[in-house]
Amino acid sequence: MSGVALRRVGKSGLLVSEVGLGCNNFGRRGTTSETLEGTRAVLDAAIEHGVTFLDTAEMYGGQGRSETLMGEALAGRRDRVVIATKFGHHAVDMGYGPAAGAKGSRAYIRRALEASLTRLRTDWIDLYQLHTPDPDTPVEETIDALDDLVREGKIRYYGHSNLSGWQIAEAHLTARARTRSGFVSAQNQFSLLARDAEREVLPAVRRFDLGFFPYFPLYNGLLTGKFTREGGPEHSRIMSQRKHLWETAPWDALDAYRAFCDARGITMLEATFGWLLSQSAVASVIAGATSPEQVAANAAAGAAWRPTEAEAAEIDGFFPAPEAPAI
Repeated sequence: MSGVALRRVGKSGLLVSEVGLGCNNFGRRGTTSETLEGTRAVLDAAIEHGVTFLDTAEMYGGQGRSETLMGEALAGRRDRVVIATKFGHHAVDMGYGPAAGAKGSRAYIRRALEASLTRLRTDWIDLYQLHTPDPDTPVEETIDALDDLVREGKIRYYGHSNLSGWQIAEAHLTARARTRSGFVSAQNQFSLLARDAEREVLPAVRRFDLGFFPYFPLYNGLLTGKFTREGGPEHSRIMSQRKHLWETAPWDALDAYRAFCDARGITMLEATFGWLLSQSAVASVIAGATSPEQVAANAAAGAAWRPTEAEAAEIDGFFPAPEAPAI
């Protein structure tokens, strides 16, 4: 097994591989990881290359399919990976019934956790994450329910996803006021082509010592170097399902970025991982993969390069950071 470096998640004791594996493709129709065999091949490669932080959700693959496949594929080697999963996406009905209540409520959390534990064939979740904010449940109820699960040993830590800056602050201050352990991580969209998290989310993450996990870090593949103005891989998700992302991409900036990488003898994939991993608070860059080859490439890219201050400033010139909010 090769060595992907480990990073601490915020101020917690949780350690994760700095390159993570997004498991949203497991069970997804039309992918090579739709089947158990395909899922197992990707997970085998991840463990082999030291990519041991696995991020899934109850909804991935459709009605828990990702978790189910992972549970089967990881049988006998649970201790070799760190599993993060999510509950309570506002737009998805998992069929738990009306008694489960709102998706941040104690009843829903209990029902969702037991279902995830069963599908994943494990006794505990390393990092249990609120998938999207729940406007119908007071954050103190969500925190209390998650804290109870930590004390019971069913989860080790808990985090959140898609919260705004003020919601992150509210959650932290509420947990502190109630003497709860509190959230240890935040997961939000962030990449060179989607930098809005730098306005309020990342300042809040740093202020409250959370670990940060950027999702869509490669912007659906546009930051890997596989796409040009002329097109890209025919069967890629962008070209087959999200062609508008290619059509509206900032190609002048991407071409300048490609030239920057060529001048340094690195790939766009290596530069993108390097830029993300040079950001303070980033604990792991979670990238999806549908093949062992993609896993290997991501693992290698994560260790290949880090920008100097001058190089980071040059990259900022291609993809400018958003202006700070007015005070």
